[in-house]
Amino acid sequence: MQIYKEKQAIGDLIKTFKNDGLSIGFVPTMGALHEGHISLVKQALASSDRVVTSIFVNPTQFDNAGDLEKYPRTFETDLAQLERLDKNIIIFSPDPFDIYGNDISPEHFSFDGLEYEMEGKFRKGHFDGVGTVVKKLFEIVQPDKAFFGEKDFQQLQIIRKLTEKHNWPIQIIGCPIDRETNGLARSSRNERLSPEDRQKAAFIYETLQQVKKEFGTKSVLEVTENVKNEFGKNPDLKLEYFEIANEATLKSATKPLNGERYRAFIAAYSGDVRLIDNIALN
Repeated sequence: MQIYKEKQAIGDLIKTFKNDGLSIGFVPTMGALHEGHISLVKQALASSDRVVTSIFVNPTQFDNAGDLEKYPRTFETDLAQLERLDKNIIIFSPDPFDIYGNDISPEHFSFDGLEYEMEGKFRKGHFDGVGTVVKKLFEIVQPDKAFFGEKDFQQLQIIRKLTEKHNWPIQIIGCPIDRETNGLARSSRNERLSPEDRQKAAFIYETLQQVKKEFGTKSVLEVTENVKNEFGKNPDLKLEYFEIANEATLKSATKPLNGERYRAFIAAYSGDVRLIDNIALN
């Protein structure tokens, strides 16, 4: 397994791949790898000549310094998981200085309004941080395909918009949400939950499944009120937001339109651990 810490070194490697006509698949991560990440890497391996996985806890996308500090860092375990999967995976694990230099601050982007919906309302500057690091990583790795999980569906749409605006020849591939046996969407943050809280958090996905059953038979207002009422009766989880939104624009739906696709989105807290999930409705 090849591990690169400096962008110049991995950049030289990428040039040799490009000169040899090899396709590059890229899976950017912040480490603390779980089966969801592994599923992305498997998809990259299946459709690329070479696969690069980055492990980089990006400081510019945390609006809460405490959240950045608490983010799990399990580098050696991450490497072991990737090596078991395929010894030829290339790891890019830079330090913040190599990515940002002395100025660890985000660029400001326009994502045509996608950044102001849902997560954007509650995590100020988050998507500027995401856009900044993805732009820098794409410029270094120059992938042909990049793989992202649909759990962070808003992030996925924003990265598609970023790619479109920069006219990069990169195919952005959204991969299905990987779930634990109880339905909880896999996330590095799940490691901060107690086993009991991890089981109770399955309520989020159970709620989304119920929303999918009700969508189209009840109004958006009725469905939304039902979700708020159910969370109100649940002492273990605190609802931050629930939205039914258009997949393309991420704008809240009031009355679904024929021919448009919609998703339901939830953000909720289990103690101080913030969890997000979503489900396609049609």
